[in-house]
Amino acid sequence: MTAMFPLLFSPLRIGPVTVRNRILSSGHDTVLVQDGAVTDDLIAYHEARAAGGVGLIVLQVSGVHESARYTTHVLMATDDACIPGYAELAEAVHRHGTTIFGQLFHPGREILESKDGSAPVAWAPSATPSERFHVMPRAMTEAEIHEVLDGYGQAARRLREAGLDGVELVASHGYLPAQFLNPQVNVRTDDWGGDEQGRLRFLREALLSVRAQTGPGFAVGLRISGDELSHDGLDADLVLRTVGRLDAEGLVDYVSVCAGSSASLSGAQHIAPPMFHPAGYTAPLSARVRAAVRVPVLVAGRVNQPQEAEQIIALGQADACAMTRALICDPRMPQKAEQDRTEEIRACIGCNQACIGHFQLGYPISCIQHPETGRERRFGVLPTITRRKRILVVGGGPAGLKAAAVAAARGHDVELHEAAARLGGQVLLAELLPGRAEFGGAITNLEAEARRAGARVTLNSTVDQDTVAALAPDALILATGARPRTPRLELLDEPVVLNAWQVIRGAATPRGRIVVADWRGDWIGLGVALQLASQGRKVTLCVTGFAAGEHLQQYVRSAMLAQAARARIEVVPNVRLYGADDDTAYLQHTLTEEPVLLEGVAAVVLAQGHEPVTDLNASVLGLPPEQVLAIGDCVAPRTVEEAVLEGLTAAAGV
Repeated sequence: MTAMFPLLFSPLRIGPVTVRNRILSSGHDTVLVQDGAVTDDLIAYHEARAAGGVGLIVLQVSGVHESARYTTHVLMATDDACIPGYAELAEAVHRHGTTIFGQLFHPGREILESKDGSAPVAWAPSATPSERFHVMPRAMTEAEIHEVLDGYGQAARRLREAGLDGVELVASHGYLPAQFLNPQVNVRTDDWGGDEQGRLRFLREALLSVRAQTGPGFAVGLRISGDELSHDGLDADLVLRTVGRLDAEGLVDYVSVCAGSSASLSGAQHIAPPMFHPAGYTAPLSARVRAAVRVPVLVAGRVNQPQEAEQIIALGQADACAMTRALICDPRMPQKAEQDRTEEIRACIGCNQACIGHFQLGYPISCIQHPETGRERRFGVLPTITRRKRILVVGGGPAGLKAAAVAAARGHDVELHEAAARLGGQVLLAELLPGRAEFGGAITNLEAEARRAGARVTLNSTVDQDTVAALAPDALILATGARPRTPRLELLDEPVVLNAWQVIRGAATPRGRIVVADWRGDWIGLGVALQLASQGRKVTLCVTGFAAGEHLQQYVRSAMLAQAARARIEVVPNVRLYGADDDTAYLQHTLTEEPVLLEGVAAVVLAQGHEPVTDLNASVLGLPPEQVLAIGDCVAPRTVEEAVLEGLTAAAGV
């Protein structure tokens, strides 16, 4: 037991199972599934977290019926053929001392996609539409209800036969069991609705089906939103009555509490809450549940650091904490915390870009700070060097820092030179925007990794041919980044035109209406608009796309758009900037090509993307091309994710 976290690293009894510590990886989709089955990539992903010391892994959802295929990459437990794959996964996790549960799942009306692109028929208790996915479901027949209920039990049996230690029935986030519970969704008048007891019947019988088909010695839990935080969602009082009744009947060995609902944009952001939400903000919900039941209560909701989890447990708000994105970012976080090496933990920053963001785009899970995640079979063990090389990295942004950290960790002699007084590149700008201070943690983490690995860092150092000649590197990695792009504009009468970097760094803006011209539709234009609004400016955000923040992960976008609405920021979609004078911004509609004039404008702020910094190359530096490798934005301006991945890839290959 660690002196720093005595509660977090104490064992926890969950029904018939003892978990070695109170850190868990809660169920989350990985897109590491093929044709509904476990893959070697999925096994490697979870084994890395088991090896890192996590106490309990709850697998991503497993469909209990063919109508439960809410994505094309969902795990399915509807046939005995799935058992060997689950067994191999369970064995890989167990050999590291980690407990493993499965999730039993039916989405009801929350269907995202189908196999062939045609809209599937969604099953639900009633024909009540989903606002977020615009799905109108069909009310389930009595026979279909019983078919799905049997599916819960059959799926649980298969997971037990595969060697899993338990299962968790998913009634969270507005999925099928929650739809039956919800009087605003379930308007049936038969025995499956009508009153609170009738609406509880589906969930109760699903748990009974699981119990009947798995028998003793197998943990059975429930995941539920403590509050769906949505206009038509389950409220906290109904949830408390529900879990209290199920606990009194002995149907659950634990309750896992989260927040939010898949059915609305406002509720969905709590599925993977972005950095705008404070750490552990769902703990009050789990505390209420814990007071209402006798079984252990787990909580999920931005618990990123071991000290946060220890405090939640110490306050009696939960018995264990889901630290899922923390484990995506640093699979060895539990091991580091247990060994009191907290300064080495790579902290999640809640950006959502490569974890839930990848899932929503249909790509395998990863992490912008730790691209090894989801690529464990490729980067889990880096190749051994055959010769120690002298490597020069030019540029101390995310790409350069990752390259330096990995190359040094492999045993190379690494020196990094940064022209500025601080490491970080554009991350130093991102962290200055409202609600995004946590983003700066990416550089804190990467710098610490590079220095611990032995890379030498020199600041305020501009690299040229003389520098290279003096250092005589065997390989040079260019990570010189990008600069703001300034498009050709028609300007009259000396209008005030600034770029986003200048505004973020504190450049003065005049009183009056500020137009932010946003080409990319990412965090920069929307973030600058929020910054200016917080300074009392009247802001009009003009975007080339259909909506502001179009290229942000949807939960981040929802949170930022809510802030923009509260700040009364005007958004003008589908326009491009082509000129300005001292009081007018001249734009063109991207669909009709017609002019759009905005008058009474005091200044225009350009968020027009970036152009690569390509001042250095092999020829300029006097090196053969095979000795020079460019990575990150100096190749093509993109995001932190691509920069760090290319840093890893380059350093793994030198």
